[in-house]
Amino acid sequence: MALKRLRFITLALALSLGASLLTGCASQKSESLVIYSGRSESFISPFLNQFTALTGAKLDVRYGDSAALAAQLLEEGTNSPADLFISQDAGALGAISEAGLFAQLDQQVLDRVEDKYRSSRSDWVGITGRARVFAYSPERVKNLPNSIDQLTLPIYRSKIGIAPTNSSFQAFITALIQSRGEAAAANWLEKLKANDVKLYEKNSQIVAAIDAGEIDLGLVNHYYLWEVSKALGREIAVANGFFAPGDTGNMINVAGAGILKTATNSQVSLDLLTYLLNDEVQREFVKATYEYSLVLTDAYPVGLPPLREIPSPRVDLSLLANLSKTQALLIKVGLI
Repeated sequence: MALKRLRFITLALALSLGASLLTGCASQKSESLVIYSGRSESFISPFLNQFTALTGAKLDVRYGDSAALAAQLLEEGTNSPADLFISQDAGALGAISEAGLFAQLDQQVLDRVEDKYRSSRSDWVGITGRARVFAYSPERVKNLPNSIDQLTLPIYRSKIGIAPTNSSFQAFITALIQSRGEAAAANWLEKLKANDVKLYEKNSQIVAAIDAGEIDLGLVNHYYLWEVSKALGREIAVANGFFAPGDTGNMINVAGAGILKTATNSQVSLDLLTYLLNDEVQREFVKATYEYSLVLTDAYPVGLPPLREIPSPRVDLSLLANLSKTQALLIKVGLI
């Protein structure tokens, strides 16, 4: 990540963020802002560190899986020490919103992104966009699937990878339940399992397996090709593909955040959200993480279509909250 550039940007943002940010942080900087982060430390910490450098705010960041942190917040309820929850997907945010644990967000923050990328209850907001794709080997896959239903065909037997314990896959299945119903979603999963689908813990493992020739195709988020290529230090023999327009396999999820009603540092939390949604920081997200900006239409990963051109289905991200039903279905089918 271009930390020098980001450092310059954050200093330049001091004026644009306004006096309220600096005043808010100064009045509470003796206390730490407690963040439950479902985004990995390597991903989000450079941005959080620059926010601290800019404002002097002290951050106590507790990292973990988004779904696990959401479960922890639900268990803690009004006794949670968390001020802010940053999640890698809308499903975990929706679970906290549905439980009534998030505070209403300032309209100026909400208006930074389109309404389809924020809570219909106005209590969480998307920060970056993540497109579902099928990653595949251009050398070995000549017949590209047009829909997720085609993945159950014999030509793909033993050649597909999924990560059923991963929250992004579970959010996709939750959207599938929304659009088709639980019985149809279960039927699709059962057919996929019968087609000898290969199970992985992480999306990155799926992409690495395609590159290694272990499988030919997998359901992942778009940026894992970049992530695996960077980790290996070389180009990989994997490409991203999209299904036919409107297919659930093309859904766009978001990484986002919400402020807890019980937050003792609500102003600093709001300041941090304002910072993460600033134009220049959004551009840095795209360059450093290969995710989509939800604020800027001209900021998107090289080699991929703009967000508005992805043939995605209409999914109410606020309704991706019922993770327990999805997990129970995956257990019933025998995929977790």
